[in-house]
Order: sequence, then structure tokens, then C-alpha cells
Amino acid sequence: MAQIEGLPGQDSGPDYERPVSSITTGYIELLEKNSHIVYPVIAVVTLLLIAWGILSAWRTQDLDGLQKNEFKRAIINELRRQLSGMPGDLLGKTIGLDRLKTNRLLEEMQTEGLVMSHTNSERLTVWRVRGAAPEAKPRRY
Repeated sequence: MAQIEGLPGQDSGPDYERPVSSITTGYIELLEKNSHIVYPVIAVVTLLLIAWGILSAWRTQDLDGLQKNEFKRAIINELRRQLSGMPGDLLGKTIGLDRLKTNRLLEEMQTEGLVMSHTNSERLTVWRVRGAAPEAKPRRY
């Protein structure tokens, strides 16, 4: 069978020549040849950077032991001044700590037995020092 020139698949090679103005980029060819290595490495490095960012942000949210004790002391002193109790938001503003960290410290202090809380009719949690004011006793009828 004779080969007919010009049919697809019959050509010996492409008749394409690069123009003189074309730029040879070896790094793109390197990426294309090694894409099975390069892209998974980029993905792993990206995941490691994301994990590192999350862990470092998580660590900075926590207070160290000395700061925590200083804020606990400030909370106790402020609650001793206000025997009727204070809401957590107001207490946080007074001692200079944000609301979430203040509430976390107050809950920790409540489990330690230093403070107690109750919710008033306005659905506001009021904190006070345990033993500073008479405790509410259950009513008996």
C-alpha cells in the first residue's frame, strides 16, 4: 500500500519552525516534565503553612500563667468592690481584657470555686465573689 502524502498520521514530522522572536523558557519545560513531583510538593508546603498559621494563632489566644493570675486578681478585686456583682462585659472593660477572654477566665474561676454567677431577669449573667454577699437559700413552703 502506497502512502499518500498529506494525510493525518502519515507525516514524518511537523513542518513547524519557531519564529526568531520566540523565547525559550526552560523552566516551563522543567515544570511540565516534573509536574508529578512539583505540584504535590507545593500542595504539602501550602498545607504545612496553613497548619502553622492556625497553631500560632491558637497559641497567641491563650494567656500565659502569670498574665492569667494577674487578671484573676484584678477580677477578684473588682468584684469585691461591687458586692452585688457585675456582668462579664462590664468586668472585662474595667480590667482591660476582651469579652471572650474575660468570660473564659470567669468560667475557669467558677469551676475553681472563686466566683459564682446567676442570670437576672434581663438574661444577663452577673458574676460575684463567692461568700461576699449572702447566698440565696432555697425557699421552703
